Amino acid sequence: MSTFDYSVFWKETIKQIKDEFEKNGDSSDFFMWFEPISYISSSQNKITASVPSGFFSDQLKTRGYLALLQSKISELSGQDITIDFTISKSPITNKKDSSSVSDKKSEKTVSVNKTTEVHHPLLKEEYTFDKFVKGDNNSFAYNAALAISKNPGKAYNPVLIYGGVGLGKTHLMQAIGNEIFSKSNGKSKIIYITAENFTNEFIQSISGNKMTEFKNKYRKADILLIDDIHFFKSKDGTQEELFHTFDALYNSNKQLVFTCDRPLAEIKNISDRLRSRFERGLNVDLAPPDFETRQAILEKKLEGKSVRIPKDVLQLIARNVSSNVRDLEASLTKLIAYSELVGKEITLEIAQQQLKDTFGSPKQGNISIETIQKVVAEHYSISFVDLKGKKRTKNIVFPRQLSMYITKELTEYSTTEIGAEFGGRDHTTVMHSIEKIEEDIKADPSLKQIMETLKRKIYDFKKQ
Repeated sequence: MSTFDYSVFWKETIKQIKDEFEKNGDSSDFFMWFEPISYISSSQNKITASVPSGFFSDQLKTRGYLALLQSKISELSGQDITIDFTISKSPITNKKDSSSVSDKKSEKTVSVNKTTEVHHPLLKEEYTFDKFVKGDNNSFAYNAALAISKNPGKAYNPVLIYGGVGLGKTHLMQAIGNEIFSKSNGKSKIIYITAENFTNEFIQSISGNKMTEFKNKYRKADILLIDDIHFFKSKDGTQEELFHTFDALYNSNKQLVFTCDRPLAEIKNISDRLRSRFERGLNVDLAPPDFETRQAILEKKLEGKSVRIPKDVLQLIARNVSSNVRDLEASLTKLIAYSELVGKEITLEIAQQQLKDTFGSPKQGNISIETIQKVVAEHYSISFVDLKGKKRTKNIVFPRQLSMYITKELTEYSTTEIGAEFGGRDHTTVMHSIEKIEEDIKADPSLKQIMETLKRKIYDFKKQ
């Protein structure tokens, strides 16, 4: 073995990773993402390996598998080794083929480690504003985040972005950080951390007598980004420390950005004075994307990929996956991986077959009218029977109309079918109710917030 021949370490690295994946019951992930990687050569502190495509190398990085490879092989070799990927143009098949000179020339080397760009180590490089798809469900939050990135500490401070899982909260938060870090040429001190890790660091600093270091780290930040603050509920000590950190940064005109999975009013066991700090600035919500936005997201995610996905397939995914952006991306990723690993073009039939489990998942299925009725009735403290019945008192009519509106928005039921489930009312009554709620929303913007709260409760009810 020559001085820079790391092939032995590579083989052992792959073996150990395979053992770990099999132990955790993730064999399919190993064969999908590690089996297609082939060792080619090595030089001082660097290994060159081949992968099927640029998309594949991007996924290895995004999923943390590149970091896992580099960490494991550096540990085994005792040297700090980086990995560069070269893209093989040849499709993967079960046929035995030789590596000809022309094949070698058709490969393109892609360096994973970019040295010419300023990039924050704690922020995902792909989380930028230009890669975020703006729609009616998120335009307010997007524009607020963009304004913050242009004038941190002054435009809106603090800001709380809230919404369900996979709707883009972390993307927008990190886009703010990436934009500010890039404009400052890496000089801004930006800290991104989850609420859970903040809590763990706080506890460790107490047990290790390192509170001074902890306070200096966070109170000297230019931008503090904390994800998932709902984790802070009932953690009195951490809340106390965050309160003082908040005041120190706010009084110094430093930008604070938080995310949460629900409106602040729905988080229990948060101290009043910390809650008042969160409410001091701007609170914006992210709602599930509509069909047009879902389709635009898929088209955006497909940009730059070597695999072609027909428009009717994208529409199929957009129609059947309505939960969040993360599930949309997972569906698209599966089809791209299938096309590259099997060497077939994606058709509508292949998409339906490969995504049948996703489409059949309860969280993607139609929400029942009964679920909507129960959630709305409980929210307005009226009986489920009265909501469906004939009573026309004001405290019942409005929730009933709201239920019809939400049913039309979240389900595929016709106005005739909706009317039948609300005491046998005809379709014109349903249409009148929908139009009435639309007018109310225009007249009272706060009603839109109530709508989003009800939708979130409906989705949560459906998961039970």
